[in-house]
Amino acid sequence: MKKLLILLLVITISCGKKEKPANIISKTNPIKQTIIDSLNHPWSIAFLSEEEVLVSEKDGDLLRVHLSSKKKKVIKGFPRDLTDSIRVVWRGDNSGVFEVRLHPDFKKNSQLYISYAAKRQGKGSATKVVRATLQNDSLTSIKTILEAGPYFREYHHYGGGITFGPDGKLYITMGERLFKEIDEPEMPIAQDLKDKRGKIYRLNPDGSIPDDNPDFGPDAVPGMYAVGIRAAQGIAVQPETGKIWFSEHGTRQGDEVNLLKKGANYGWPIITTGGYRSRDYVPPTIEGAVFSDPMWYWQHTVAPTGLMFYTGNEFPEWKNDLLVPGLSRGSLWRFRIENDTIKSAEELFVDDRVRSRKVAQSPKGILYMLTDEDNGKIVRIKNNTL
Repeated sequence: MKKLLILLLVITISCGKKEKPANIISKTNPIKQTIIDSLNHPWSIAFLSEEEVLVSEKDGDLLRVHLSSKKKKVIKGFPRDLTDSIRVVWRGDNSGVFEVRLHPDFKKNSQLYISYAAKRQGKGSATKVVRATLQNDSLTSIKTILEAGPYFREYHHYGGGITFGPDGKLYITMGERLFKEIDEPEMPIAQDLKDKRGKIYRLNPDGSIPDDNPDFGPDAVPGMYAVGIRAAQGIAVQPETGKIWFSEHGTRQGDEVNLLKKGANYGWPIITTGGYRSRDYVPPTIEGAVFSDPMWYWQHTVAPTGLMFYTGNEFPEWKNDLLVPGLSRGSLWRFRIENDTIKSAEELFVDDRVRSRKVAQSPKGILYMLTDEDNGKIVRIKNNTL
């Protein structure tokens, strides 16, 4: 009698249609090691060196942190229009400090970019991106790069992801800001070319508009690169190809991983791979619209956030794979990509779930993760098989 071999399929594959089983199983044994704790919902991390980092706290400050000594120092001079910490009263508030991203020539010019929820007295909040110079642990020469008004009293889906493309341009995600679809105007925010929200932007480092940006028409908001975005946060460059990928939050399921394309429309809220929070919402028909399918979507809620491509040496099997943390499921996903297609995926740390906001790699290739907690942590992910 022949023995039956049971193959453990630890992952699922989508290819932009639906999840299907695949057969990749990691032989490595990743473990977590807490390096820094007592952070106030950390959102982003930028490496000044192998030992020193800038960390943005969504409910706190912009910090300079030494990973070995554990010392933390608040960066002074942050813009005064940062929203208040309303989350202390209402946990549904998503405002605060978001991405911190160094200029590619930071060692020469000391410039960095920060996204955050800005407030305006009596009107509410909006997503704002500024460029600043870091000097003596203070922000100086602050300049607004992008402000995605109008200001209003919704505290959700700000977006705020920032990356530099291989073309030297600045790519920024802006959420559409609504909590319920039933509040959409006749022309939905993310589809309205006159509305700054629900878009991905491509700008020169000084905030000006590149000449080769897509043309959305004479009445369109300047700087737009893609539309139809709900709540994209993570955005990252694939080193092998120079292409840009981003994560997208759905409502009732519908979380996605997308490949950024010039002039693309990602469909929200006309189409979604999940459901609507307002179950009686019926989206309008937009004549002539062509929508781009996601490269992956989950059939459960993951809330994917600050993704990155791994290029280190500690996990040889993970080389050039896409890593995506999740807030809702609290795990970490590893995607293998071939020819712009997600071929396989693995969910990590399923026995040790924690809300995970960002994964990042040090200059020497050490892998770290930020946990989204009141006692937020910088966690090193180590290969326990070495």
